[in-house]
Amino acid sequence: MISPRGRLDSFLAKTLNIPKKAVRELLKAERVTVDGKAALEMALHIGPFRQIYLDETALRAETPRYLMLHKPVGVVSATKDKEHKTVLDLIPEALRTGLHIVGRLDLNTSGLVLLSNDSRWSESMMQPGAHVPKEYRVTLANELTEDYVAAFERGFYFETENITTLPARLVILGEREARVELCEGKYHQIKRMFGRFQNPVVGLHRNRIGALRLDPELAPGQWRPLTEDEKLACLQGVESPNE
Repeated sequence: MISPRGRLDSFLAKTLNIPKKAVRELLKAERVTVDGKAALEMALHIGPFRQIYLDETALRAETPRYLMLHKPVGVVSATKDKEHKTVLDLIPEALRTGLHIVGRLDLNTSGLVLLSNDSRWSESMMQPGAHVPKEYRVTLANELTEDYVAAFERGFYFETENITTLPARLVILGEREARVELCEGKYHQIKRMFGRFQNPVVGLHRNRIGALRLDPELAPGQWRPLTEDEKLACLQGVESPNE
């Protein structure tokens, strides 16, 4: 059943401040178009990005935006901050309206951040139980050993939240460098996991969300729109929370 808030007649009545009877007359006169076609049904479902016009006047003409950003260290994943530059500050002002951050990174972490004004798309990845894999390159203060691999695979118990982390994959790349893939994002999770070995994280960079990798052509602070294939790649591997 379509929510009244998602119906064309409710939208027009509220936007134009007219009764439903007047809405019906507008539709009969074919004065309202949705996505370029005359709208005739009062109960027509209108998602957040359908283009709605009355005659030549746009009543809603917002288009969905999906952006990839290479977040630098020292920039916060927030829309506003009194002390630091935010990821939105890196986007031209004309494109910022309605954008929200999909998958935050802390101040000292760099790498792939997604931004969109499409809440349904972002919620499908970030909802509890979605388990979208994320890949990080980690630089440590001390040397790594094979003990880390098995420990990450078993998971770690976090007393504060009373949870055990899901199995994570760790690949040793060098004496003090590793690649970590995990499917959750608890508070400072990677730093806390390495903290169990008294091995401080001195560098953290996110390379991938789902099947989408950070474009190597993007320098820190740069961004670009996602392609259609990339939008779908973000959702690859998303699990239903009911499964």
